Amino acid sequence: MRKIPLINEEIYHIFNRGVDKRDIFSTDSDMDRFLMSMKYFNTKKPIQSIYLIEFQKNKDQLESGLNPLVEIISYCILPNHFHFILKQKVTGGISEFMKRLSGGYTNYFNEKQKRSGSLFQGRFKSIHVDKDDYLSVLLGYVNYNDFIHSIPNSRKHFVYSSIKEIETEKYHLLNKKNTLKFILEKFGSVQSFQKHCKDIAEIIKAQRANEIIPEGYLFDIL
Repeated sequence: MRKIPLINEEIYHIFNRGVDKRDIFSTDSDMDRFLMSMKYFNTKKPIQSIYLIEFQKNKDQLESGLNPLVEIISYCILPNHFHFILKQKVTGGISEFMKRLSGGYTNYFNEKQKRSGSLFQGRFKSIHVDKDDYLSVLLGYVNYNDFIHSIPNSRKHFVYSSIKEIETEKYHLLNKKNTLKFILEKFGSVQSFQKHCKDIAEIIKAQRANEIIPEGYLFDIL
Protein backbone atom coordinates (compact mmCIF):
# COMPACT_ATOMS: atom_id res chain seq x y z
CA MET A 1 0.00 0.00 0.00
CA ARG A 2 1.23 3.49 -0.80
CA LYS A 3 2.39 5.70 2.05
CA ILE A 4 0.49 8.56 0.43
CA PRO A 5 -3.15 7.68 -0.40
CA LEU A 6 -4.43 8.83 -3.77
CA ILE A 7 -7.66 10.75 -3.18
CA ASN A 8 -10.28 11.85 -5.69
CA GLU A 9 -10.12 15.51 -6.79
CA GLU A 10 -6.67 15.89 -5.22
CA ILE A 11 -3.57 16.76 -7.25
CA TYR A 12 -0.38 14.68 -7.39
CA HIS A 13 3.07 14.95 -8.89
CA ILE A 14 3.67 11.60 -10.61
CA PHE A 15 7.04 10.61 -12.04
CA ASN A 16 9.24 7.71 -13.05
CA ARG A 17 12.26 6.95 -15.22
CA GLY A 18 13.76 4.13 -17.24
CA VAL A 19 15.36 1.29 -15.33
CA ASP A 20 19.09 1.97 -14.82
CA LYS A 21 18.32 5.47 -16.14
CA ARG A 22 18.06 4.05 -19.66
CA ASP A 23 16.22 5.82 -22.48
CA ILE A 24 12.57 4.85 -22.83
CA PHE A 25 12.31 6.04 -26.44
CA SER A 26 14.44 4.99 -29.40
CA THR A 27 12.43 6.47 -32.31
CA ASP A 28 9.88 9.20 -32.93
CA SER A 29 7.22 6.51 -33.31
CA ASP A 30 7.96 5.42 -29.72
CA MET A 31 7.12 8.92 -28.51
CA ASP A 32 3.95 8.92 -30.62
CA ARG A 33 2.94 5.58 -29.10
CA PHE A 34 3.50 6.86 -25.54
CA LEU A 35 1.40 9.96 -26.22
CA MET A 36 -1.38 7.88 -27.76
CA SER A 37 -1.31 5.64 -24.71
CA MET A 38 -1.67 8.65 -22.42
CA LYS A 39 -4.74 9.69 -24.38
CA TYR A 40 -6.53 6.41 -24.97
CA PHE A 41 -5.76 4.67 -21.67
CA ASN A 42 -7.27 7.58 -19.72
CA THR A 43 -10.81 6.24 -19.64
CA LYS A 44 -12.87 4.29 -17.13
CA LYS A 45 -13.98 1.86 -19.82
CA PRO A 46 -11.12 -0.52 -20.70
CA ILE A 47 -9.99 -0.43 -24.32
CA GLN A 48 -9.00 -3.42 -26.43
CA SER A 49 -5.66 -2.15 -27.71
CA ILE A 50 -3.97 0.93 -29.12
CA TYR A 51 -3.54 -0.95 -32.40
CA LEU A 52 -7.27 -1.56 -32.83
CA ILE A 53 -8.14 2.03 -31.98
CA GLU A 54 -5.48 3.86 -33.95
CA PHE A 55 -4.80 1.65 -36.93
CA GLN A 56 -8.21 0.13 -37.51
CA LYS A 57 -9.85 3.51 -36.86
CA ASN A 58 -12.18 2.02 -34.27
CA LYS A 59 -12.40 5.25 -32.27
CA ASP A 60 -16.08 6.13 -32.13
CA GLN A 61 -17.04 3.76 -29.35
CA LEU A 62 -14.17 4.90 -27.14
CA GLU A 63 -14.52 8.63 -27.63
CA SER A 64 -18.32 8.73 -27.35
CA GLY A 65 -18.26 7.21 -23.85
CA LEU A 66 -15.05 8.76 -22.59
CA ASN A 67 -14.89 9.18 -18.80
CA PRO A 68 -11.35 10.05 -17.70
CA LEU A 69 -9.55 8.32 -14.86
CA VAL A 70 -7.46 11.45 -14.29
CA GLU A 71 -7.27 15.06 -15.39
CA ILE A 72 -3.87 15.81 -16.88
CA ILE A 73 -2.91 19.26 -15.61
CA SER A 74 0.68 19.34 -16.87
CA TYR A 75 3.28 16.91 -18.14
CA CYS A 76 6.76 16.65 -19.58
CA ILE A 77 8.15 13.58 -21.31
CA LEU A 78 11.92 13.35 -21.76
CA PRO A 79 14.29 10.74 -23.25
CA ASN A 80 14.62 8.69 -20.05
CA HIS A 81 11.90 9.90 -17.66
CA PHE A 82 8.61 11.73 -17.32
CA HIS A 83 6.72 14.04 -14.96
CA PHE A 84 2.93 14.40 -14.70
CA ILE A 85 0.70 16.65 -12.62
CA LEU A 86 -2.55 14.72 -12.31
CA LYS A 87 -5.88 15.20 -10.58
CA GLN A 88 -7.56 11.90 -9.72
CA LYS A 89 -11.15 11.82 -10.99
CA VAL A 90 -12.30 8.34 -9.90
CA THR A 91 -11.25 6.02 -7.08
CA GLY A 92 -8.06 4.25 -8.07
CA GLY A 93 -7.83 6.38 -11.20
CA ILE A 94 -4.15 7.35 -11.02
CA SER A 95 -3.01 3.81 -10.22
CA GLU A 96 -5.11 2.34 -13.04
CA PHE A 97 -3.96 4.97 -15.53
CA MET A 98 -0.30 4.41 -14.65
CA LYS A 99 -0.67 0.62 -14.72
CA ARG A 100 -2.15 0.75 -18.21
CA LEU A 101 0.37 3.30 -19.45
CA SER A 102 3.50 1.66 -18.04
CA GLY A 103 2.42 -1.89 -18.76
CA GLY A 104 1.11 -1.23 -22.24
CA TYR A 105 4.10 0.81 -23.31
CA THR A 106 6.58 -1.69 -21.83
CA ASN A 107 4.93 -4.52 -23.78
CA TYR A 108 5.09 -2.47 -26.98
CA PHE A 109 8.72 -1.42 -26.43
CA ASN A 110 9.94 -4.91 -25.44
CA GLU A 111 8.29 -6.54 -28.44
CA LYS A 112 9.76 -3.95 -30.78
CA GLN A 113 13.26 -4.15 -29.26
CA LYS A 114 13.13 -7.92 -28.73
CA ARG A 115 13.91 -7.50 -25.04
CA SER A 116 12.24 -8.62 -21.83
CA GLY A 117 11.89 -7.36 -18.29
CA SER A 118 11.04 -4.02 -16.72
CA LEU A 119 11.42 -0.81 -18.66
CA PHE A 120 10.59 1.55 -15.80
CA GLN A 121 12.28 1.84 -12.42
CA GLY A 122 9.73 0.14 -10.18
CA ARG A 123 6.36 1.64 -9.35
CA PHE A 124 5.69 5.25 -10.20
CA LYS A 125 6.47 7.83 -7.51
CA SER A 126 3.81 10.20 -6.19
CA ILE A 127 3.85 13.40 -4.15
CA HIS A 128 0.65 15.01 -2.90
CA VAL A 129 0.39 18.61 -4.11
CA ASP A 130 -1.47 19.96 -1.11
CA LYS A 131 -0.33 23.60 -1.17
CA ASP A 132 -0.89 26.31 -3.78
CA ASP A 133 2.71 27.52 -3.56
CA TYR A 134 3.96 23.99 -4.25
CA LEU A 135 1.69 23.71 -7.29
CA SER A 136 2.85 27.13 -8.47
CA VAL A 137 6.51 26.04 -8.42
CA LEU A 138 5.74 22.58 -9.76
CA LEU A 139 4.05 23.98 -12.86
CA GLY A 140 7.30 25.62 -13.89
CA TYR A 141 9.36 22.59 -12.97
CA VAL A 142 7.25 20.18 -15.02
CA ASN A 143 6.44 22.31 -18.06
CA TYR A 144 10.08 23.27 -18.63
CA ASN A 145 11.78 20.16 -17.27
CA ASP A 146 13.74 19.73 -20.51
CA PHE A 147 15.19 23.24 -20.03
CA ILE A 148 16.16 22.43 -16.44
CA HIS A 149 17.96 19.29 -17.64
CA SER A 150 19.57 21.09 -20.60
CA ILE A 151 18.37 18.51 -23.12
CA PRO A 152 20.45 19.08 -26.29
CA ASN A 153 18.78 19.95 -29.57
CA SER A 154 19.81 16.58 -31.01
CA ARG A 155 17.47 14.90 -28.50
CA LYS A 156 14.65 17.43 -28.46
CA HIS A 157 12.52 15.11 -30.61
CA PHE A 158 12.26 12.93 -27.49
CA VAL A 159 10.78 15.81 -25.50
CA TYR A 160 7.11 16.71 -25.35
CA SER A 161 5.41 18.88 -22.76
CA SER A 162 2.05 20.43 -21.97
CA ILE A 163 3.44 23.93 -22.49
CA LYS A 164 3.58 23.13 -26.22
CA GLU A 165 -0.14 22.42 -26.25
CA ILE A 166 -0.82 25.73 -24.55
CA GLU A 167 1.54 27.74 -26.78
CA THR A 168 0.23 26.26 -30.03
CA GLU A 169 -3.41 26.04 -28.87
CA LYS A 170 -3.43 22.46 -30.13
CA TYR A 171 -4.87 20.51 -27.22
CA HIS A 172 -4.39 16.74 -27.29
CA LEU A 173 -3.97 15.55 -23.71
CA LEU A 174 -5.02 18.64 -21.77
CA ASN A 175 -8.64 19.63 -21.37
CA LYS A 176 -8.73 22.99 -23.14
CA LYS A 177 -11.65 24.43 -21.18
CA ASN A 178 -10.28 23.41 -17.77
CA THR A 179 -6.73 24.44 -18.62
CA LEU A 180 -7.62 27.93 -19.83
CA LYS A 181 -9.98 28.47 -16.88
CA PHE A 182 -7.23 27.54 -14.43
CA ILE A 183 -4.62 29.73 -16.16
CA LEU A 184 -6.87 32.78 -16.38
CA GLU A 185 -8.03 32.46 -12.75
CA LYS A 186 -4.52 31.98 -11.35
CA PHE A 187 -2.35 34.02 -13.72
CA GLY A 188 -4.64 36.34 -15.66
CA SER A 189 -3.37 35.39 -19.12
CA VAL A 190 -1.57 32.65 -21.01
CA GLN A 191 1.41 34.97 -21.45
CA SER A 192 1.67 35.53 -17.69
CA PHE A 193 1.47 31.77 -17.12
CA GLN A 194 4.26 31.14 -19.63
CA LYS A 195 6.46 33.77 -18.02
CA HIS A 196 5.78 32.40 -14.55
CA CYS A 197 6.72 28.86 -15.57
CA LYS A 198 9.87 29.95 -17.41
CA ASP A 199 10.98 32.13 -14.46
CA ILE A 200 10.50 29.22 -12.04
CA ALA A 201 12.45 26.89 -14.33
CA GLU A 202 15.34 29.36 -14.59
CA ILE A 203 15.49 29.70 -10.79
CA ILE A 204 15.51 25.92 -10.27
CA LYS A 205 18.15 25.43 -12.95
CA ALA A 206 20.38 28.06 -11.33
CA GLN A 207 19.86 26.50 -7.90
CA ARG A 208 20.77 23.08 -9.24
CA ALA A 209 23.94 24.47 -10.77
CA ASN A 210 24.90 25.73 -7.33
CA GLU A 211 23.66 22.50 -5.68
CA ILE A 212 20.92 24.39 -3.85
CA ILE A 213 17.54 22.63 -3.81
CA PRO A 214 14.37 24.61 -2.90
CA GLU A 215 13.54 23.79 0.70
CA GLY A 216 10.55 21.50 1.08
CA TYR A 217 10.48 20.41 -2.56
CA LEU A 218 11.92 17.19 -3.96
CA PHE A 219 13.17 18.67 -7.20
CA ASP A 220 16.45 16.77 -6.99
CA ILE A 221 14.63 13.50 -7.74
CA LEU A 222 15.06 13.34 -11.51
